[in-house]
Amino acid sequence: MAAPAEHRVLILSAGVGAGHNSAGEAVRAAAAGRTDVEEVQLLDLLDSSTALYRDLLGKGYFTLVDSAPWLVEFGYDVTDRPFRRRGPIDPWTRANALPTIRAITRFRPTAIVCTHFLPAQLVAALLLGGRIDARTAVVTTDYDFQGLWLTSAFHAFSVAREEGLVQLTALGLPADRVVATGIPIRRAEVALHRAPAVPPRILVSAGAAGGDYAVAVVRQTMHIRTPCRITVVCGRNEELRRRIEQLVAPLGDRYEVLGFTDAMPRLLAEADLFVGKPGGLSASECMAAGLPMVLVNPIPGQEVRNGDYLMEQGAAIRCNTVQTIGWKIDEVLRTPGRLAAMRAAAAATGRPGAARDVLDGLLDGPERPLVVTRAAQRTILQASERRVVATDLTGRTSLARLTEAATGSTIALIRAEQLDDLREHFGVSGGGLRLRRERNPFRAGWEAHRLVRAVVREGEELAVEVQGLAAEDRALRV
Repeated sequence: MAAPAEHRVLILSAGVGAGHNSAGEAVRAAAAGRTDVEEVQLLDLLDSSTALYRDLLGKGYFTLVDSAPWLVEFGYDVTDRPFRRRGPIDPWTRANALPTIRAITRFRPTAIVCTHFLPAQLVAALLLGGRIDARTAVVTTDYDFQGLWLTSAFHAFSVAREEGLVQLTALGLPADRVVATGIPIRRAEVALHRAPAVPPRILVSAGAAGGDYAVAVVRQTMHIRTPCRITVVCGRNEELRRRIEQLVAPLGDRYEVLGFTDAMPRLLAEADLFVGKPGGLSASECMAAGLPMVLVNPIPGQEVRNGDYLMEQGAAIRCNTVQTIGWKIDEVLRTPGRLAAMRAAAAATGRPGAARDVLDGLLDGPERPLVVTRAAQRTILQASERRVVATDLTGRTSLARLTEAATGSTIALIRAEQLDDLREHFGVSGGGLRLRRERNPFRAGWEAHRLVRAVVREGEELAVEVQGLAAEDRALRV
């Protein structure tokens, strides 16, 4: 007998590029395949924001990518420090998010999945404010973890690979709330172990690079000496498609030039090499299809780091100058066994079930959120800046964890010095705590009030254990 439908799943994204919404679509498809999901919706936070806000975040970002990539890299590095911003979301973002907040209220979700850091920050504020009672997941969409994604409250945090999990736990995040799922993608099932095509097939994503650079990339593929078939996808850029058709016309049937197409899963499955930018979603789709990549023109910051990871795995090569693209592809195709080794590395890197794993981990995971107090956030930021592992910290400013006694799940990450107030108001014999909402909610302090409001239901008492404090307790006794 099928389980009764009980979950209402809301997926929140922000359309800065296509990748975040694509990840959301993948999670929506996974939710539709579960019998315990009653309804699922996908909302783009930018769709209901003002045109000015939408243009500054979307068009403004890509304008900087084209005209000042060094500034994009600088911004990525500055915002990479975890919990650099610890306060509430800024007033302008909150004002533009009001339609999204109203949509959340109307939908009454039992679970929320965020595939962009803006809605993740918004949902954390709503959790801490007691305005929603839904399980929440933060799903990163690049291979490297970036500190801007960390929020003060969530149920599950999904990263793309194991190194991100190690990084977060080294910062102090509990391992029971962080999981390496991969990046959610939606794709058709493909055969990962087919023999390379004869002649080899190369898939060029020209729409992602765009404009003159895309034309230059295709022009260099015309110098490939190894016999091959080349498909160029130009997306919705009709002018680009016409320019490339004119460019490759003298080569007859060697090239196939497409505009926007729904056949990308098939094209990925049939290709032997992919030429394009290493965006998180594009790279994940290629890896899931066992398709090696030739990386061109990565955006500074996240795409450069994505490319570093793929090359580290042996699933990609990078062309730092457009003039060498044809030669580099020739080197791969002409070296015995190299293409097969890259295909195997790509297949080993792929996580085709990421969307399902994200959703399963959230809906089948802890019912209470993890709250990271602002004091704990300061410790995490300071430890990150000093390159210190959280478990090496000692004293009153180090980290402590509160775990639910009944389930063992971590519900709070706090600073050791905060235990004084918590023990004074909620302490019980044996060193544990019994959290409850009080008539005077601020009697135990603002931080304790926010923590209790987020994890304890009205009229409930929650038995909590304090863990990992041996070093801190010794320091307090000195």
